[in-house]
Amino acid sequence: MEELYERIDEPFRAWLAALVGIVSILVVGALAFPRQVYDGFIWKYFWGPVAADGQGATCAVREGGETTLLTSTTECAQATGYVAEPGYTTVSTISYALILIFMLVGVVLLLHRLEIGYDPAFFFALFPFVLFGGALRTVEDVGITLGPEAAATVPYPWSAALISPFIYFTVFFLTLAALLVSIGLSERGLVDRFQPPLAVAGSALLAITLAYLGWVIQVSDAITFNVWVPVITLVGATILTAAAWWATERFAPSVNAGTGLMGALVIWGHNVDGVANVLSLDWNHVFGLPDYGPKHVVNGFIYNNTGTVQPQWLTDAIGTAWPFIFLKLGAAVFVVWIFDDRIFEESPAYAMLLLITVLAVGLGPGTRDFLRATLGI
Repeated sequence: MEELYERIDEPFRAWLAALVGIVSILVVGALAFPRQVYDGFIWKYFWGPVAADGQGATCAVREGGETTLLTSTTECAQATGYVAEPGYTTVSTISYALILIFMLVGVVLLLHRLEIGYDPAFFFALFPFVLFGGALRTVEDVGITLGPEAAATVPYPWSAALISPFIYFTVFFLTLAALLVSIGLSERGLVDRFQPPLAVAGSALLAITLAYLGWVIQVSDAITFNVWVPVITLVGATILTAAAWWATERFAPSVNAGTGLMGALVIWGHNVDGVANVLSLDWNHVFGLPDYGPKHVVNGFIYNNTGTVQPQWLTDAIGTAWPFIFLKLGAAVFVVWIFDDRIFEESPAYAMLLLITVLAVGLGPGTRDFLRATLGI
């Protein structure tokens, strides 16, 4: 790994030094002023909400160095000390956004120095990790359905790694570790290229996660298996992607010129999200699924307002969420068109990272949505 270390130059080392400095300040502050820094900031805005969520509580209360879980909204409102409820706050949202930007800068610097750049093989090697992220999020959904005492549930505090937003860090660091190990194997001459072992690592993580979900289906009566959900979702997304690919190649070949099959995969990922949402919202009763609500703001607007502009007979026949499919498809095609050759030539590492992010934004939630519907949770 010495050759790998030598290729990491000063900008990345400066970024790493900043990371160590920020973490050190928080650790020293928490030790020196535990009530103000740890209880009043780190715990209240970051760990407390996850602790409450992971243990099925309405809120968690931190007072006198002790944490108490409450299940009543009245008790939470009357509690003294620092109170944390599941979900995000303004402080945590802004903080996570800043952390995301900081981490993206570090990743871009790392990719630049490792000279990964514009290589479609790298993009496709990361594809299993995107599926893994969505599947891993479903594991936490299973835990909520079964309850914290169920034998098949991942116990707290380990379950915190599966709860948003910590799950994003879990997937990120597992992916980064697999990337560095794969590059190390290539540097040592054990493999010709780092992409194949990277893809194998992601596929292995995905297989383990799916195997766990399959085991839960066998041992729990609360979890079902609706085979038509993945069939309709994946086949439908594939048909829509094939149609979009044919249309763009036939009438606007410039759309795919910069990304090629990478763009097709991006469109497919967003189609998975679109089809899974429509299937869950408008067709859940047909397949015996629970009642789901729209998770996207745009999807919610479409779902709640389409019925006001289309005939009632059409609403009764196909529902009101269907425009979301075409919105996702159109948006994905537009984004793929933006990624032309010039973007990859000017900043290949940044362009590749951004394209992977676009894929993850669609396929990650889409994977979770159709797996949840498949399991009936």
